Amino acid sequence: MQATPAEATITEITNLITFDTTSRDTNLPLIDHVEARLQATGIESRRIPNPKGTKANLLATIPAADGTTSGGIVLSGHTDVVPVDGQDWSSDPFTPEIRDGKYFARGSADMKSFIGVILSRLEALKSAKLREPIHLAFSYDEEIGCVGAISLVEAITEEGLAPRGCIVGEPSSMRAIRGHKSMNVFRVDFHGVAAHSSLTPEGVNAIAYASEFVAFVHAVAAEFRTEGPFDEAYVVPFTSVTANTFNGGIAVNTIPAEATVQFEFRSLGSVDRAALIERFRAEAERLGRAMAAENEAAGVDFTIEAEAPGCETPADADIVSLAANWGAIATDDKVTYGTEAGLFSEAGIPTVVCGPGDIAQAHAPDEFIELDQIAACESFIDALIADLSES
Repeated sequence: MQATPAEATITEITNLITFDTTSRDTNLPLIDHVEARLQATGIESRRIPNPKGTKANLLATIPAADGTTSGGIVLSGHTDVVPVDGQDWSSDPFTPEIRDGKYFARGSADMKSFIGVILSRLEALKSAKLREPIHLAFSYDEEIGCVGAISLVEAITEEGLAPRGCIVGEPSSMRAIRGHKSMNVFRVDFHGVAAHSSLTPEGVNAIAYASEFVAFVHAVAAEFRTEGPFDEAYVVPFTSVTANTFNGGIAVNTIPAEATVQFEFRSLGSVDRAALIERFRAEAERLGRAMAAENEAAGVDFTIEAEAPGCETPADADIVSLAANWGAIATDDKVTYGTEAGLFSEAGIPTVVCGPGDIAQAHAPDEFIELDQIAACESFIDALIADLSES
């Protein structure tokens, strides 16, 4: 028989879903809502805004019974969602519907259900006689490169909270995932010189040089695919590299003055990210010099658009066994998608990814989460609170 989440939990999730927090837009109305929920329960929080003040993280600590605020466990989730543009939905993405034991809405799996479960337990958290604190960390702009969590993790460190572990509630089907790849996104702009296509020596063809760079990117990809290193815990057991957008040219009879390539790599923990980035940068610079040799006005700009470290939490870390004790499914699986877990891990906070829902439904039209996954998350958070409370 399928487990059913509490009506109060569904209400909390629905309240979050109805805020359209697509990453290109503000998340402040949702932050206002969560902040009000915390205040109503007597839990203090503080905002960590982005530089423009258009978005914010929210950090809250529920102290231990003796007032201690350091140590304890972080419960982390992102508040933004991906766009629904061009997707064919059976219902309004921001008006949730329950059909056949599934809850349909943008953000249902990724990852407002996890945050909603936490909000449904605020009263229990506040009234519990905790032996150690629980920290709530809600971020912005995870979907465009874990941007917000950088300042959020910095705040946790600067405030000396020193958590002994972190749960990032990304959809993992309630498996305790202790490893994922890094995420690194780049933009390379090729600046050539325009000319009529009948006068090719007078121009510098930006598309030609950009195409050469794309060929280099995919040669590196082939190298990793055939030579490794490998980690068989991943579905894709090697570092993946791919060029995914290409723009350039204005007309078939004009030498293109501009071309832009965006590419990414997702690396294993055994790969030196900095060295790999410099390898791509060096190739871009080589091509830039070749372009400038044709015309000194030509060149290349190499930009890191987003980067987030991978997560490699040891199997014997306390947070791994704790998550299993609270009801997470123990596994040696690792995931290819990136999360904010890498930032917490890099800051010295042992972290696992464990949340309700299946990543296969994230970002897709008719995104959904099984109701029994929400119920499993409720049980997990309840067990966490009980385990961290005085008997």
